[in-house]
Amino acid sequence: MSSFLLWARIAPVLVLLVALLAFPAPVIGQQARTLKVTATAYVSSTDPARKVGNRTAWGDVLVPGMKAIAVSEDLLELGLTRGTRVRIRGLEGEYEVMDRMAPRWKRHIDVYMGENLKAARRWGKRKVTIEWNPVGKAAPEPAGEAN
Repeated sequence: MSSFLLWARIAPVLVLLVALLAFPAPVIGQQARTLKVTATAYVSSTDPARKVGNRTAWGDVLVPGMKAIAVSEDLLELGLTRGTRVRIRGLEGEYEVMDRMAPRWKRHIDVYMGENLKAARRWGKRKVTIEWNPVGKAAPEPAGEAN
């Protein structure tokens, strides 16, 4: 059998396997969590004097264009741990928990806006509803837009 024919047989299986690993389905019978929180925005520092700049509290490096959020410590206890995928009603797509906030914040998320300070200021401070499943599971589809 030629290598092309072998590849043609294996490729669809590999694509399916990668898709299943990258986007696991929620556990059947497990309810998605929904919570109303205060949301603000943050940006990477463009000031070279700042040592942290685009590094999170867990050591991850943020790159403009990433869909990332920081969560208050009380949300960590509710299952919004590092790597959890979250949907924010009113925003497109899923955001990943990649940073944590100072202990003084409660029921609060920070949405990462890259280096776009104007967008972060436009976002301001608002109440949003977030939805998530347990760690490693895909976030639920939004029930509807709210804001």
